[in-house]
Amino acid sequence: MSSIILVFLGFTILYIGYRYYSKFIGQRIYDIQEENQIMPSKEYEDGIDFVPTKKHILFGHHFTSVAGAAPIIGPCVAAYWGWLPALVWILFGTILMGAVHDFGALVISVKEKGRSIADIASTTISKRARLMFLIFISSGQRFALVKDFFFSNKI
Repeated sequence: MSSIILVFLGFTILYIGYRYYSKFIGQRIYDIQEENQIMPSKEYEDGIDFVPTKKHILFGHHFTSVAGAAPIIGPCVAAYWGWLPALVWILFGTILMGAVHDFGALVISVKEKGRSIADIASTTISKRARLMFLIFISSGQRFALVKDFFFSNKI
């Protein structure tokens, strides 16, 4: 099969997921009603934490955040099971898992007026679970900093 056919097939599947599945998720799961809702960046604009940004800039930031594990997982799946399972994983994993997770995080952020995950967690889960979550996040950050320090410097 020609690779250009696979590219067009992939873009078609991603477009269908974007066009129809995202509408289903938005209306049925996240109950998005208002099209003209004021975004927290405009409602609370202060020039520091809340700054309106062009959608192309936001897309770039979002794309680089999402694409972190793909260069690692994709080749591993392809090396072990072949190119077809890797292609299926990339296409349907992106539509059914990655996009739903990221879309949900954005919807919750807008509905909660731009509050952080820690602030949202403090009102929805118990204080003990919130403390465990914060310890997990801070230990993960410390681990990443220590790893970068020891493995990036040539000692």
